Amino acid sequence: MPATGDGRAPGAADLLGALDGALSERARNRPASAEQSAGPATATPPIPHPRSDTSPGGTSPAVASAAPLKLLVIEDDASDAQLLKAAVADSGAPIEIHWARGLEQASELLAAGTSGNRRGRPRASRFSCVLLDLAAPADLPHPSDASDGLEGLHELLRRAPHTAVVVLTDAAGAELGAAAVAAGAQDFLIKHETDGPLLARALRYAVERKRADESQRRLVEAELRGQENARLQRHLLPTPLLDGAGLSFTRRYRPGRRRALLGGDFYDAVRTDDGTVHVVIGDVCGHGPDEAALGVALRIAWRTLVFAGLTGEALLTTLQHVLEHERRSDEIFATLCMLVIEPGGATGEPGSLGAVEHARLYLAGHPAPLLLGTDHKPVTLPADPAGPALGLLPCDDGQAVWPAHRIELRPGWRLLLYTDGLIEGRVGAGSRRLGQDGLADLVGDHQSAGLTRGRLIDSAIAEVEELNGGALTDDVAVLLLERNPVQLILG
Repeated sequence: MPATGDGRAPGAADLLGALDGALSERARNRPASAEQSAGPATATPPIPHPRSDTSPGGTSPAVASAAPLKLLVIEDDASDAQLLKAAVADSGAPIEIHWARGLEQASELLAAGTSGNRRGRPRASRFSCVLLDLAAPADLPHPSDASDGLEGLHELLRRAPHTAVVVLTDAAGAELGAAAVAAGAQDFLIKHETDGPLLARALRYAVERKRADESQRRLVEAELRGQENARLQRHLLPTPLLDGAGLSFTRRYRPGRRRALLGGDFYDAVRTDDGTVHVVIGDVCGHGPDEAALGVALRIAWRTLVFAGLTGEALLTTLQHVLEHERRSDEIFATLCMLVIEPGGATGEPGSLGAVEHARLYLAGHPAPLLLGTDHKPVTLPADPAGPALGLLPCDDGQAVWPAHRIELRPGWRLLLYTDGLIEGRVGAGSRRLGQDGLADLVGDHQSAGLTRGRLIDSAIAEVEELNGGALTDDVAVLLLERNPVQLILG
């Protein structure tokens, strides 16, 4: 049904005209002293706020300039509607009243101001509050067989969920009014016991309660989204698959962005059926949500390629293709360190105590690991030969190559793999960075103090942050891989 030119549905104009006529007749019958004291209904000053600073007979500018509360009355009885409008006028509150005979007419008025915005979210209703007479017929298209007296309220809340609602009941319907509040209304009033000030106060309080309810609802939704995001991010962190490898694996992961559990750094470790152990740690440039998603994609792709039988340059070339297809711009790249520990040692038994093991180290623009020993200072493994970061150079024409560096792992070896967020922190107030040599000295000192595994990593990170003068702003991932006859995977 089309609306009239002033935004009211057909029939609303004549209803308001009837109300205005009733008010004019009421005004003519008033005593002259009352008219002089009250003045015209439109010029009556609003009820001042309790904390407003007003002088006797005056109105504070803030209250006088306040926008009127827009009220929609749903009432099928014209005489009751006249009484309500008269009560609003007598209250002196800045309330702009509209009248609808039933829910269908009210729905058209409510829908006139709730069209979607550019983001697809519904705009708030142009009415601050709806006053619904529960005795009015609900005029529902499909009335329910089970009647509880609140059918109209249920339908109104469905059609206008973000608008405050106050219901009217007769003197015997106090219990029904309480049930309406329990069903979602903000308040209820009893007909013929409601004067102007009480009506105005109930409407104002209802609007504020609805506003508080909406704020609480948004807060709960935000908390639920945060919890869901946290669960999702935790599940995106890998679980190393090292059954039978005889290795202890300790990791620490700290995203650089606040209130996040996942950053652009990634890591993983798996053991294939032939006994080979594959370990990777990488860093996507940047530390926002897009980089975090790309890091997860690269980690999953790396694990898939390892189990598919790829290794070395073939794996890194394929991984770069994945990066090129998944990144949001050509400037995004990722550094990576990959370690492949060959099965068997000097005794021919994987992980045997006293066995010398061999591994291949691949570096793609990433800092080399530290080799920790029990009788010497940590040593940074050679960074040459090394290849470029993934995504910097095309690999199809041979510009990007990642040669392997073979290393020998003596009995009792321990390897510390990390991302550059750990070594790019500042040292003191100047511009000097910690660097790889500084990290080796720091880890050596903590190792000499008898710290191992998780305590060693935690104390090292804590001192790096202390030297930096605060928390590190970049993502940090640290892995400590140790030969151990009993496999241990530590937090």
